Amino acid sequence: MTSGAAIPPILCYHKVDTRFELGFTQLEPRVFRRQMETLARLGYRTLGSAELSEALTAGATAPAADRPAVVVTFDDGYASLARHAFPVVADLGFRALVFVITDYVGRENTWDVQYGWRRFAHLDWDELGRWRERGIEVHSHGATHARLTWLGDAEAADELARSREAIAGRLGEAPRGVSYPFGSVDDRVRALAARAGYTLGFAGPSERGADPLSLPRLPVYGWDRFDVPLVMRRSPLAAVGMGLARFTNRCAVGTAAIQRLLGRRYAG
Repeated sequence: MTSGAAIPPILCYHKVDTRFELGFTQLEPRVFRRQMETLARLGYRTLGSAELSEALTAGATAPAADRPAVVVTFDDGYASLARHAFPVVADLGFRALVFVITDYVGRENTWDVQYGWRRFAHLDWDELGRWRERGIEVHSHGATHARLTWLGDAEAADELARSREAIAGRLGEAPRGVSYPFGSVDDRVRALAARAGYTLGFAGPSERGADPLSLPRLPVYGWDRFDVPLVMRRSPLAAVGMGLARFTNRCAVGTAAIQRLLGRRYAG
């Protein structure tokens, strides 16, 4: 496995659900539980956003910790997380970050392309507030899950600011972090995120380095059924896992294109 003082592994999950769906983003609850329990057994500690910011600021000068660190994140904020994922995280004494699409909190995922012809509900504000008390931080995934790099400055700025303001207004605390929809970010979007007040930006597996507003993540997809996600292994399998993760992430451009074609950027 890999870890480092400057940037620990940042795992990215999406759906943790028993319902079958075509695609790669769904992970079986028993696999998720096994992965979290394995990390706990191996002595991993989980970082919240404040601790991650401190680690990035300290960089290579930070003293070595007695336990390896990992950041657990969830994109989209699906309701099934409250049933299958958050209890596991909380019961292990872990922390996690969930990134919500604020226009769709408490609603079905009509913003998405339903490849399996099934809709999934999102967590509502009351549920998010309750889980915050158990170590699940709430951060932004944009207002409508629009691909920010395809928007003009004004639209992208609105997506970033409106989402942050919604979370602050409903939960009483503005989020530090934004997960860029589809992991898509460039210099312009990073600058807009900073201007909106974000200090952490989470991208896809193709990003490099430890820029706090463009942090690479390690997606865990449905085919990764190992006790420790492939992308965290200290073996040739890690390279295989990263290659598959990057390929799968690039395929998301198709979803973004269909989303744009169908006009699914705004809640209806």
